[in-house]
Amino acid sequence: MNRKGRILLVLALVVVVGMAFRVSWNALRDIAGAVGADATAATLYPFVVDGLMALALVATLVLVGRDRSFALRVLGTYTAASLVLNYVHGLVPELHGRGVDWGRLADWDPANWALVLLATSLPVGSIYFGSDLVAKVLHHRPEPIPTTVANAEESTDTDTKRSTSDLTESAPAIVAANPTALPRPVPVGFVKSTLPLKPVPAIESTPLQPTTRRAVAAESTRPRRATGRVPDVAKSTRPKRTPEQLLDEARTATADWPDAKVTAEGIRRAVHTSPANARLLRDTILADRAAMAAEAA
Repeated sequence: MNRKGRILLVLALVVVVGMAFRVSWNALRDIAGAVGADATAATLYPFVVDGLMALALVATLVLVGRDRSFALRVLGTYTAASLVLNYVHGLVPELHGRGVDWGRLADWDPANWALVLLATSLPVGSIYFGSDLVAKVLHHRPEPIPTTVANAEESTDTDTKRSTSDLTESAPAIVAANPTALPRPVPVGFVKSTLPLKPVPAIESTPLQPTTRRAVAAESTRPRRATGRVPDVAKSTRPKRTPEQLLDEARTATADWPDAKVTAEGIRRAVHTSPANARLLRDTILADRAAMAAEAA
């Protein structure tokens, strides 16, 4: 529906709702006067009931989810209450001329009490439910429309409004592909042939030469400094020891050690040697101790 049709539909709805409110306003005014309202309060009473119905209808169009369900319940409740009061107004002719006693809407006392409670509670409910609905509408944040959907709608509207003369060129025609049937492959090993098989000559494999990549050094204009002799200060001052000297030092360092403490790590730290030499020294010392213990026994 275009914009003009929507505007006409809304205007027609406003006219129908206005006439319905005028019909209901007469009955609700008489009901309000019967339950003790003065002339001004009775005139405003229909706006309390039917006005909240209009507010709930607007909130239903704006809210979503649980808030929308709450607005629908409020709209249904007040619609039913207005229907009941209009129905009572049609059943009791005395209400038309204000000839009924105050607080008397029905001859049966329980029904009269229920109707009076309904008529007097609607203004209080309008204050509560109306405030709640307005707060929900003011705090409602509509979900943003995805960019792809918005772009799609915009492109659709643009293409629809564009005339044929605005198009620069027509869309290319779809060219149908010409499929070519390929021969079906014959499975090898499942078909018996009566022809003699010819031997396939062996193919000599040629080793692939690895591709060598030489890194080309960047040319530098700075002259390279010649590498000189290592200075004496950087050399170690400790002389190199022979295996016999290392064994003597290890025996001296572990003379008072128990067998459990004689380990390669301990010997390495004690005599400052390599891990391999420390393991050899450990095995030699433990073997010597074992031999001495056997001789003593």
